[in-house]
Amino acid sequence: MPEGPPPTPVALFHRDFGGSALPPVVILHGMLGSSRNWQTLARDLSAERRVYALDLRNHGLSPHAEPMTYEAMAADVTAWLEREVRGPAVLVGHSMGGKVAMLLACREPGRVERLVVVDIAPRDYFWPAHRAEFAAMNELSLGDLRSRAEAEMRFEARVPNWAMRKFLATNLESTPEGGWRWIINLRAMTAALPDLERNPLGPGDRYLGPALFIAGGASNYVQAGDLAAIAEHFPASRVETLPGSGHNPHIDARGPFLGLLASSLR
Repeated sequence: MPEGPPPTPVALFHRDFGGSALPPVVILHGMLGSSRNWQTLARDLSAERRVYALDLRNHGLSPHAEPMTYEAMAADVTAWLEREVRGPAVLVGHSMGGKVAMLLACREPGRVERLVVVDIAPRDYFWPAHRAEFAAMNELSLGDLRSRAEAEMRFEARVPNWAMRKFLATNLESTPEGGWRWIINLRAMTAALPDLERNPLGPGDRYLGPALFIAGGASNYVQAGDLAAIAEHFPASRVETLPGSGHNPHIDARGPFLGLLASSLR
């Protein structure tokens, strides 16, 4: 357990996609993402459930605040659930958001009806690609930037994947003065990257409710060696793999992903 006083929650921005069935589904995005990345899938899922997609602190339209830790993000989501949701919710967390969801489920199990974790496991990670991406963003000179397309071109030396370059550029927005700024809190997130790579769960953390782990078959984020740790922390869990999908199965294999998610809620 972390020492010291608990983090002060910030009021998170959310998108409400409607629907009426309970318990509601609350979606937590991954690192450098936002609720916008989940709009299509959330609308599809709202045919069966009330769906909310949140922006975690230092992302999207939520406040910029420190510390940038899993404990702080889980406290933010817990406070949001207290304000917005009656009773327990289904938590769906992708990548970094999956770590937030795992921590919240273990520490606040009464607030979680069931857990869905997307392409992440309860272990430490070392993300060289993320470090290169953060280096590219920090090196970008905003003063003479003319467009997102130009930013993508400047990222190319450090970020060889074109789709990732486009994704990074979605975190830029134009200013009223005609310039550009980062939507994310780039400074705080860069400093926090080593902490965000770690496993937020302690040896005694467990969630006994139903849990579904969805892994991308072409991703290396969830491996055979992770299954024991998943079962240890989440004894009522099952793991499903979507063949051919990368780290973003909600995009790479949206139909099968939605089918898995919807069937787990029935």
